[in-house]
Amino acid sequence: MPSPGAAGEPGQPLGPSNSQDVPTPQGHSPEQDSAQTQEPGQEPPRAPQPARRRDGRYIAMLVSGALTIVLGIAAAVLPVPYVVESPGPTFNTLGTDHNKPVISITGHATYPAKGNLDLTTVYINGGPNGPVNIFEAFQAWLDGSKAVYPEELLYPKGVTKQQSEQESALAMTNSQENAIASALQEENIPYGQKLAVAGLSDGSASAGKLQTGDVFTSINGKAVTSLNVVQTALADGAGAPAAVVVDRNGKPVTVNITPGKGSNGKYILGVLLQYKFTFPFDVKISLDQVGGPSAGMMFALGIIDSITPGDLTGGKHVAGTGTISPDGTVGPIGGIAQKMRGARNGGATLFLAPAANCDEVVGHVPDGLQVVKVDTLADAKSAVERLASGQDMSRLPTCSNN
Repeated sequence: MPSPGAAGEPGQPLGPSNSQDVPTPQGHSPEQDSAQTQEPGQEPPRAPQPARRRDGRYIAMLVSGALTIVLGIAAAVLPVPYVVESPGPTFNTLGTDHNKPVISITGHATYPAKGNLDLTTVYINGGPNGPVNIFEAFQAWLDGSKAVYPEELLYPKGVTKQQSEQESALAMTNSQENAIASALQEENIPYGQKLAVAGLSDGSASAGKLQTGDVFTSINGKAVTSLNVVQTALADGAGAPAAVVVDRNGKPVTVNITPGKGSNGKYILGVLLQYKFTFPFDVKISLDQVGGPSAGMMFALGIIDSITPGDLTGGKHVAGTGTISPDGTVGPIGGIAQKMRGARNGGATLFLAPAANCDEVVGHVPDGLQVVKVDTLADAKSAVERLASGQDMSRLPTCSNN
């Protein structure tokens, strides 16, 4: 930002005259003294000139300039409650990161894959990641590649950088496990799955009844094989107490819990749940300094391409984003406009976007990038296969049609 220019100073005030004041003899006027001492042909002495007073506008300009500088410094230093998102780098799930394969598989046959299945990222400034100032926020508003949001829309009040990083790392770990599960399900490879308690929410209906680490066995007599079983049982009960059986340290424990109502009006137990999987072979995902759940779908596609013969992409450059559930459901993410731009900057020509993000896709698609909306992992896989085989892509669903 240009700094304020220095105010021009007016001409310096004149100094005092060289003439000196002469004391006046008592009882005589200056005119009389002058007449008595003036010699013929000599000019009369000049009256002393008073010092010129400093122009008030000069002081005002100095004060105004100083105030502008102080305010400019304050604006540059003081943080504002906004978060700036900008396009981040892309990572090919079929490639390497820091000379390590992004996806490594042992215990199952793997097949070399060409092309790109890029996961996309965003840089986030502001909030617990470090404050932004008014100049940075204003510059981002003017930059079409960036987005500015009130801080409270992305981060709970008072969350620390350490807490944010821990939550992001946990979300990435869960995303990777869900990606493996969904990929195996898509390829009809069996695996074990359990639902465990990761924590309790504030004011939880399960407080004093369920504990972190409890593994769900059944609810109202139905075996718990997925989160959908729990949600369906609570909805069918319409608020009635639910009989929940959990495995606690190897022993069955039965509790009756009266569910509460969530903000969406659905009945909930007030617990944070996570899946515990048993996979038939090892899948390791290595990606430094990237967190969050939004890479799930692209991890799943990368795993599928690695464990199946042939080349899923046909050597083409595909990018995308979206959370993934073990059953293959693709969920919405944040910063999709910036991710699409980052994908195009990275060379992608096809972008897979969650259908739930369509409102943010329309009007932000970069030139040269085709965006296909997907609801499931099967949708995403089908779109990539269609591109690889050279089929007509115009009939695939986009965010501007059905």
